Amino acid sequence: MAKITRHEDERLHIEGRFMRESLVDRRVIAGTTTDEELRILPDFDLIGIGGQSIFDRGRDALFPLVAEIAELHRTRRLVLGVGGGTRVRHTYAIGLDLGLPTGGLAQLAGAMEEQNAIMLQALLARHGSILMAREHFWELPLYLSSGMIPIVISIPPYHFWEPPPEGGPLPGHGSDFGLFIVAEVLGLHRLILLKDVDGLYTEDPKQNDQAKLVPRIGARELLANQHGELVVDRQLVQALARARNVEEVRIVNGLVPGNLTRALAGEAIGTTLVREGGR
Repeated sequence: MAKITRHEDERLHIEGRFMRESLVDRRVIAGTTTDEELRILPDFDLIGIGGQSIFDRGRDALFPLVAEIAELHRTRRLVLGVGGGTRVRHTYAIGLDLGLPTGGLAQLAGAMEEQNAIMLQALLARHGSILMAREHFWELPLYLSSGMIPIVISIPPYHFWEPPPEGGPLPGHGSDFGLFIVAEVLGLHRLILLKDVDGLYTEDPKQNDQAKLVPRIGARELLANQHGELVVDRQLVQALARARNVEEVRIVNGLVPGNLTRALAGEAIGTTLVREGGR
């Protein structure tokens, strides 16, 4: 039974590790580091399917990927996350025209992703897919043990609590970051993001044909290089540098049949962003 005491400051305290400590004190926070953090559900593959990269290209892009996912589902436990693509951008444009604040825009973005999630669920229904409601991640063990393919939206549920971005009113925490947080909190070692490019380049390959693919780079090195445009959310790279569980994020061209299978098998394709020691 917890022991309650009254100290000289006349306040009641419950005896414990943080009694009378400030949880914003950096020394206190530093003392909480542990190597025994629980990996809640580490044994599945989390795949992010880009909205603008994959979905917006229609059946020519989606159908081969759906067939590949169905085949992989025979031997692997998969969870799929989807982006909203062009509809999110259209919604942002309307919201900005109406003068909505950042939190209001963040509230709208997830609704656009839900449309893509519903369409993907229909395409994979015969293989046991299920649309997972927002923030129902505690149901994942049930879905996975039942042989289902859960489909989630990627936008993190900040909604009206979206922090102010560094520049402009657009929400800074996008689909890539949202899936990264899912991977981190559930204890995954790896996240795979399917895009319409072969990975991260030294420059935009569409603007400079001399740009070179970066096969592997650390999160802190990437942030230090100050790339003007990244193929993933900058907040993801910042979080990866501090991650406790996720060790790498793979960026793979999802328009090339078989790439997802090769990435899951550990082949060196695309770009691998690594944590660089993390903790």
